[in-house]
Amino acid sequence: MPLSHDEITRFLKSVHPYDALPPDALEQVANQIEVWEVEEDGSVYELGHTLPGVFVIYEGQVEITDENDAVVSHLGLRNSFGERGLLKDGKAATKARAHTPSVLLVLPPDLVRQLIDGHDVVSKFFNRTRSTRSGPQSLATSAIDVLMAHNPATCPPETPVQDAARMMRDKHISSLCVTQADDLLGIATLRDISGKFVADGMPAETPISAIMTTNPVTLSPSDIGSDVLHVMMERGIGHIPICQGGHLVGIVTQTDLTHYQAVNSAELVRRIAQANSAEQMAAVTAEIPQLLVQLVASGNRHEIVTRLITDIADTATRRLLALAEEKLGPPPVPYLWLACGSQGRQEQTGVSDQDNCLMLDDSVTDADMKYFAELAKYVSDGLDVCGYFYCPGDMMATNPRWCQPVRVWRDYFKGWIAKPNPEAQMLASVMFDLRPIGGAFHLFDDLQAETLAAANANSIFVAHMISNSLKHTPPLGLLRGFATIRSGEHRNTLDLKHNGVVPVVDLARIYSLQGQLTEANTRARLKAAASGGVLSPSGARDLLDAYDLIAETRLEHQVRLVKGDQKPDNFLPPSALSDFERSHLRDAFVVVKTMQSAVGHGKGMLG
Repeated sequence: MPLSHDEITRFLKSVHPYDALPPDALEQVANQIEVWEVEEDGSVYELGHTLPGVFVIYEGQVEITDENDAVVSHLGLRNSFGERGLLKDGKAATKARAHTPSVLLVLPPDLVRQLIDGHDVVSKFFNRTRSTRSGPQSLATSAIDVLMAHNPATCPPETPVQDAARMMRDKHISSLCVTQADDLLGIATLRDISGKFVADGMPAETPISAIMTTNPVTLSPSDIGSDVLHVMMERGIGHIPICQGGHLVGIVTQTDLTHYQAVNSAELVRRIAQANSAEQMAAVTAEIPQLLVQLVASGNRHEIVTRLITDIADTATRRLLALAEEKLGPPPVPYLWLACGSQGRQEQTGVSDQDNCLMLDDSVTDADMKYFAELAKYVSDGLDVCGYFYCPGDMMATNPRWCQPVRVWRDYFKGWIAKPNPEAQMLASVMFDLRPIGGAFHLFDDLQAETLAAANANSIFVAHMISNSLKHTPPLGLLRGFATIRSGEHRNTLDLKHNGVVPVVDLARIYSLQGQLTEANTRARLKAAASGGVLSPSGARDLLDAYDLIAETRLEHQVRLVKGDQKPDNFLPPSALSDFERSHLRDAFVVVKTMQSAVGHGKGMLG
């Protein structure tokens, strides 16, 4: 499809970082862009090919695969790709093909480099993109607090060596820290036991203090990975206790370093894509909490962290679909598996259940439905095994209501829009966050466009959706305080999901309905709303800043829990924040409340 200069310019204004360029620079970019049309299943580039530039998807879907043909990611509207290889050596490190007929904008290499050199916003964008894909160098610069094992195994100095050996065997560890109270006296390793206790024929009652290394070299949590590497290499040791204020708080071993280097999103995606069972995938998804810690500790923004974590869920879903087809045989008609909720918005954190549905080609028969019921059960059961637990509200493809032909889905949306009762509002809110994951993507395209147009045209429906969106309010109390949960298990905490990010998610959904925007991601919706004139530039900036702070606070809270060997959740005690952090978090909640008030009183989004 031929694109005019104005069409390219308008599109770039909705894509970061080009949306932040001054008009003359944006004009330069639009003039130099090439437009590629790629047919369905057509190759964009192959592994090792010279890249013609950075690609931005104007229309369609692109699938990125690695050298083993494992799916790395599915990309859609406004997504960029190719920059990693281009900025490294100019060669493609992956393969890209069009999943659907696609239109791509190509920024030539010289233009990309000029933009990076001349505009900080572009430089930060591409540098950030590269940093999220860092290799072993990230180990050297990471804080020890991220690398170390917390709560190391300990024993008192009088412990018999034989008992200490049993502890190591039962815990599958290679060392024990010898302590008195919290004070570190020494460290004993398997090598000490074999080289001293066994080799010298010491008596069974020999205390561990007789073979331990006294006054071992230690480091602090504020040191970095390179300190660990240098000490290990210089002294020929493989275990370093970590102390703070004279007290033992952790330990770093060579195994920890190896594990850290192995845990990255691309590696987890690769392993899941090659798994042959849900149980094999579960062993990989069990590493997501550690990935969360590393991504946050490396300084990645929340939208990058949640996107990478969601990519893992997407890959697990697609792999389970493939395994289901291997077991059940080819599907009788085309189908599309979609995710909603946080997976649909690409906003998963360390806490996620599953929300999904199936759309079936209208040629499906009653006899075919048994196949899709079995497919849905196989995939949902597999996701549950992987830690994506069953949805409490049964918003899953295993529920026959959410496994239907496209014509039934079309009637669902028409009914919700025509009669927006409370259930319809709730269901519409969930289903407007739908994102295709695997199968025949074209089944969703026309339905999405039709639904957005119908919703936008029905002012009563939009008014009901606005009212529904205001049910989740920021936790603001009197006298600049917070309104914490008053009772129950999470008493005196802030719910950073339902009273934190969800109010912004709901606002962004309203803006997308008003602007007929196809994005599902909250941040992308807010930016598109500003670019499309639904939301004022200043309002968008304020809301984006507020959302970023709330979302970052939520991730940092989850990371603290993981580092303390606890399951991540969304319930933050305000006492865990400094006065400075509490003040800024409250300011962010005020911004959200102000925007809710403006929408609730029917004031224009541009006000």
